[in-house]
Amino acid sequence: MSEQEKKPIKIMETVLRDAHQSLIATRMTTEQMLPIVDKMDKVGYHAVECWGGATFDASLRFLKEDPWERLRKFRDGFKNTKLQMLFRGQNILGYRPYADDVVEYFVQKSVANGIDIIRIFDCFNDLRNLQTAVRAANKEKAHAQVALSYTLGDAYTLEYWTEMAKKVEDMGANSICIKDMAGLLVPYQATTLIKAMKEVTSLPIQLHTHYTSGVASMTYLKAVEAGVDIIDTAMSPFALGTSQPATEVMVETFKGTEYDTGFDQNLLAEIADYFRPIRDKALETGLLNPKVMGVNIKTLLYQVPGGMLSNMLSQLKEQNAEDRYYDVLKEIPEVRKDLGEPPLVTPSSQIVGTQAVFNVLMGERYKMATKETKAVLSGEYGATVKPFNKEVQKKVIGDKEPITCRPADLIEPELDKLEAEMAQWKEQDEDVLTYALFPQVATDFFKYRQAQKKKVDMTVADTKNGAYPV
Repeated sequence: MSEQEKKPIKIMETVLRDAHQSLIATRMTTEQMLPIVDKMDKVGYHAVECWGGATFDASLRFLKEDPWERLRKFRDGFKNTKLQMLFRGQNILGYRPYADDVVEYFVQKSVANGIDIIRIFDCFNDLRNLQTAVRAANKEKAHAQVALSYTLGDAYTLEYWTEMAKKVEDMGANSICIKDMAGLLVPYQATTLIKAMKEVTSLPIQLHTHYTSGVASMTYLKAVEAGVDIIDTAMSPFALGTSQPATEVMVETFKGTEYDTGFDQNLLAEIADYFRPIRDKALETGLLNPKVMGVNIKTLLYQVPGGMLSNMLSQLKEQNAEDRYYDVLKEIPEVRKDLGEPPLVTPSSQIVGTQAVFNVLMGERYKMATKETKAVLSGEYGATVKPFNKEVQKKVIGDKEPITCRPADLIEPELDKLEAEMAQWKEQDEDVLTYALFPQVATDFFKYRQAQKKKVDMTVADTKNGAYPV
């Protein structure tokens, strides 16, 4: 095969972010990750995803770690590899829309601390909610990747996806990611989708999926043959189940073909050996539930992500109404239609699922609407691909005038106000952003950090006074 014919598939590694987020609730510590960074840096990955998503919240809340400190340590360790993060558009890494000044400052600080590629998505695929983040990434000379949340439904035709690809290119993104969070993209549909998108855009296309429904490796194979540029994989100890296909398996699959990655399987084996005991410990302690390792074909039947199913089951259990499970499954697509047929991804999946449970248990649809359902129908999350069900909208929000502008246009700049609120805790510029995203969790963390410093200072003072052998 001539060198010109070779088009090696690029690989983005997820083991330091999405893989452990999907399998062990984002509980891998910085200390567990750092010793393997040097070897991972030698693989030749297109990028390593190591930040964003739920890592920020989990670091503070459960691990008592500063996420910014983690990022700086990764940057020091990865000398040759680009670092990537996941960013929820106007919601940043939190659960509400933030003012533009906060979004811009967060992007600036992420890049300053070591991020090269920012993958930006919105749960409704409302591109207006991505504009500020894309512009900010461009300004900081980072790579702005727009991720389109993949889903199925009447509105999501091939034309919809190709139109979206064109718009993403027009808005100044550097690449496109098809983000298949529920594992709904099946192999031959991947062929059709990638080929169609390649015809309308010159931007590189990356494919992200989860193994939940059992088809992900086959989907990657067909996508690569159809011309996709980059695929997301996870080192085998943290692959499969609700995570991604295994890195080593995909490397072996393309070996000796025009798509050969050229990765060293011996090096990958050493990296896998490092992560295996961490996985074994997680299984032992129950942090890794074997249930998430299997194939959940219901994902394809009901188009409901695995996490959403388990969430719904626990809600029904609390109400002693597990026998209504199939009624709720039937109700989910109905609620989704009423709410404009959004993709089911955080937070829209939780909103639709919870409302479906209420509708079934109340015996009357929308007799009780959650505050999030009200917010969706008021336009506070942005525009959906289809219009809302007018009758449902009237029943839930009455005569309230829904907003049609970009929701963040109604949010006043808030950085100065946040700075003033948390001034007593500030030890670095980034602290204000930590506080902006999770005020209560951040305050608890700042108190903990201060207490730890006092302990260290006291130990140092005792050592100087001769209380300890030096």
